[in-house]
Amino acid sequence: MKIVKTLLLLAMGLHLSCTSVATQSPVEPRYAVHIDLTQVKDDKIPVTLQAPAIKQGEIIYNMPKIVPGTYSVSDFGKYVSDFQALDKQGNPLPVARLDTNRWRISQSQNLDRITYWVDDTFDAAKREDVLFEPGGTNIEEGKNFLINTFGFVGYFDGLKQVPYELTITKPNGFYGSTPLQAVSTTATADTYLVPSYVELADSPLMYNQPDTTVLHLGDTKVLVSVYSPTGRVTSKPIADNIKDILEAQRSYLGGNLPVDKYAFLIYVPQRPGKSGSYGALEHANSSVYYLPEMPEERFNSTMRDVAAHEFFHIVTPLSIQSEEIHDFDFINPRMSKHLWLYEGVTEYFASHVQVYEGLIPIEEFMTKLREYIYTSRDYYNDTLAFTEMSAKVLEEHEKEYGNVYQKGALIGMALDIQLRDLSGGQSGLRDLMQDLAKTYGKGRPFKDDELFDKITELTYPEIRTFFARHVEGSQPLPLKELFSKVGIRYEPVSVQLVNSYGGFVPGYDREADKITVAEADEMDDFGKQMGFREGDQLLAFNGKEITPLNIREIIGEELQQARPGSKIEITVGRKDSKGVVKPKKLTGKVTQLKREVLHMLEPMEQPSEQQLKLRAAWLNESMP
Repeated sequence: MKIVKTLLLLAMGLHLSCTSVATQSPVEPRYAVHIDLTQVKDDKIPVTLQAPAIKQGEIIYNMPKIVPGTYSVSDFGKYVSDFQALDKQGNPLPVARLDTNRWRISQSQNLDRITYWVDDTFDAAKREDVLFEPGGTNIEEGKNFLINTFGFVGYFDGLKQVPYELTITKPNGFYGSTPLQAVSTTATADTYLVPSYVELADSPLMYNQPDTTVLHLGDTKVLVSVYSPTGRVTSKPIADNIKDILEAQRSYLGGNLPVDKYAFLIYVPQRPGKSGSYGALEHANSSVYYLPEMPEERFNSTMRDVAAHEFFHIVTPLSIQSEEIHDFDFINPRMSKHLWLYEGVTEYFASHVQVYEGLIPIEEFMTKLREYIYTSRDYYNDTLAFTEMSAKVLEEHEKEYGNVYQKGALIGMALDIQLRDLSGGQSGLRDLMQDLAKTYGKGRPFKDDELFDKITELTYPEIRTFFARHVEGSQPLPLKELFSKVGIRYEPVSVQLVNSYGGFVPGYDREADKITVAEADEMDDFGKQMGFREGDQLLAFNGKEITPLNIREIIGEELQQARPGSKIEITVGRKDSKGVVKPKKLTGKVTQLKREVLHMLEPMEQPSEQQLKLRAAWLNESMP
């Protein structure tokens, strides 16, 4: 998924590792990789990899099939061409391509280096080769290079833990934004030392003319780096926009962050990419964003939400990770059963921190929870055991993956409320995550089959029962019971009197950035009274501009607060006979109707003192 004016290159805890590598014996095995950004040909760039000493007569070079965080097949070998293996005299060695991502090199005891060219994924010619952009690569000569390292560099069988020396030759005036710390940097080249392939693959770089801002969050330095071809989106406003949410996360995590340095690498295209999606991909101490240009208010809102999620990945999987993540198999990976932890808890924290730290009101938080419930139960299989879905997400349950951000977040919420209840409000999910980080932490992965028992050992027997029934088992989450503990009324279906908005099917005009009337065939009496037509753009409500960002506030709050029978005016943009959109005022009277509301959430009218105390602990509220 989550989402700067100096030559400061950022690395989470990597400085000591680099020092250690640099002082080792010269005979220590090491890859030496050179990526030349100044030699672009046919939208490809050359890669040269100096091999560590190889004793056997045959070895396999691998490009990743799958990378952490994507949970889908990428096949980066398909972007590699002109692969050659050479000895010290430059003579070619026999090479056989075994499949899309693997090359077998014979006479490998004589191997000196391999060379090949890499095409980018942003401009993939075939639809099946298009990747989600934050997990892909970009080559724009003289403009921008997005280097997700796993798209350019591979590893030899059995040598994934060998250190890498990565050198990037860069165009004049280009700056490399990255979580890595350079051991050498000049006007034309940067060199980095990385302890292993797993850490190299977890360290993206973005090269272009610099637009960077550095934030200081306690002892943590955060780099915000932006590439916007139009120049309309810049790093300083983005940094200012996300600073309070990052500060809230620092406070939420006890005042200290588990990273010294972090990097946001943000690519802002003029138009949507070939995947048709936008978002971010997390790394241990960085995240890569692909967010198209949009109106400032909406861009800021989107960036905050995505950044809040991605930044929380510093907790999972950085501080808490399974063996499957710790020693990731890039060709035939084993999937962890615990996507509820990696993505679900992260998504829950990203929402909960905002209400807990006072950035949003409880009503907005309830809306987020309602969306999780609605989406997880209406679009996904709510009776599929979450551990089974996670373990088989690359195979039979691929279409269920999106539920990690929905039901996964609800699992996090359920644990939080239960832990608060069992501890009398004294501890919650954040405390459990901190205890798990102390037990495991970076370099100490947990075994998939042991995690639930370990959590139970750290908490209460009732938590093991919860996991057995609702995460390993097929029973839906006991939402009504859980919400009742904190004084929230939950009704799966509730009949209410509401003020109608018209009953048309809404749409979105991307070019105009306006909500539209997409379908008007089944409008209710109010919609017919107002005279909405298909294609109308919603411009104003009683004189107040309607935007995609405030439409929920207008329909859900301002319209609902209007007195039934009172006059209402909605201005629409409607095409005339020449196809020109002109404003037209529609008038009518506020009309009530009965409506089924799915998954209603609202504070109880008369909660008990115990419910109020528990809700206060859960949401950091003051007792009345």
